[in-house]
Amino acid sequence: MIAYIVLTYAMTWLTELGAWKVPLIFVFSVAILKICYKDSLCQGITVIEMFFVSAVYLTESICFSVGNWVYGNEQIALVDGQSFTRWEIYAIGLAVRLFVIGVFYLLLKNFKYKMQIKDSIILSAIFLIAFVISFLAAFSILNLGKAADLTLFISSGILSAIFMIIFVYTKNLLYLREQEQRNKVRIAQLQQQYAYYQDKQKDEERIRSIYHDMKNHLLVLEGSQGTEATRQMAQELRSQIADYENYIHTGNDFLDIIIKDKAEKAREKQIDFSAFIDFSGVNFIEPLDISTLFGNGIDNAIEASEKLPEEQRVILVKAGKVQDFASILIENNCADELHADGHTTKADKFLHGYGISNMKKAAEKYGGSCTTTQENGKFTLKILLPLSAGKAVD
Repeated sequence: MIAYIVLTYAMTWLTELGAWKVPLIFVFSVAILKICYKDSLCQGITVIEMFFVSAVYLTESICFSVGNWVYGNEQIALVDGQSFTRWEIYAIGLAVRLFVIGVFYLLLKNFKYKMQIKDSIILSAIFLIAFVISFLAAFSILNLGKAADLTLFISSGILSAIFMIIFVYTKNLLYLREQEQRNKVRIAQLQQQYAYYQDKQKDEERIRSIYHDMKNHLLVLEGSQGTEATRQMAQELRSQIADYENYIHTGNDFLDIIIKDKAEKAREKQIDFSAFIDFSGVNFIEPLDISTLFGNGIDNAIEASEKLPEEQRVILVKAGKVQDFASILIENNCADELHADGHTTKADKFLHGYGISNMKKAAEKYGGSCTTTQENGKFTLKILLPLSAGKAVD
């Protein structure tokens, strides 16, 4: 903003470009915006166009209207033989500009929509039309008369501003409604996933109880004076249920169920699944968020691994305390078409592609971060949650 003001005043007082300085200032403003922010070029152009229309054209239109109504033909004052606009007009202009910018801010403060190329083309066309009309009217090039030129100048500023604000506001409103619908779907999916793991946890507790009794009975049967066939059968049965003794202990009962479930799914799909997790003492993460962070991350890894030959299907999960953070790392080999930003390659992008988005929201809930990288055929998901978040939750 400071650079914009300095350039504008410098070109106003040190050059004689008049209104021709506007294109140069416009390009400079877009460049500064692009350097300072990571938004797209379309977004930057739209922001500057909206600023020009609201803070320049619309403001001047209202200002000249008020000035003409209050002072009539006395808007210009002569000072040492030179014509200057009355200082009261500048004061009115400043007040109007602050008011207009405030109104635009209130209307667009919750602006989330990302401008598309087609949107930018439409708004740029309106902006150029408004600029050309205001330029021709301001310098009386059309020779329509003072009243007609002033009317044309005022109407072009007001109409262009109204169109652009309605266009942008409508686009954003539709986008927010779509996001709201997506959030409802997301919440329903997460609740369904959470309920699934709750049921699995109850089943697992019951199976573990049965397993301990069965294991003791089989040991007795195996060491009894029965036949060799009986002992061999008991030994085979005990080896078949040994998986319940070898499952991964993470330090979190709910996470144990998730990892066991995902490991079984990975084995069914001939995926080499390894997990090294120590979440002992990491008890501030809610079960639903544990399901989101680990469940979605591993599901994405399994889905990516299915597209590869069996010998390349590898998933590695590491999690634990690292200094002042709870760290979660999920790595898997992937095909080239998987995007590093986590975007889905599926046709149905409305229901899919929520994995990364959900995990980022869950991580941000605890003041953490969720980042993804893709390099040399390997996709890496890393989540860091500050352990201090546990104290804040407590």
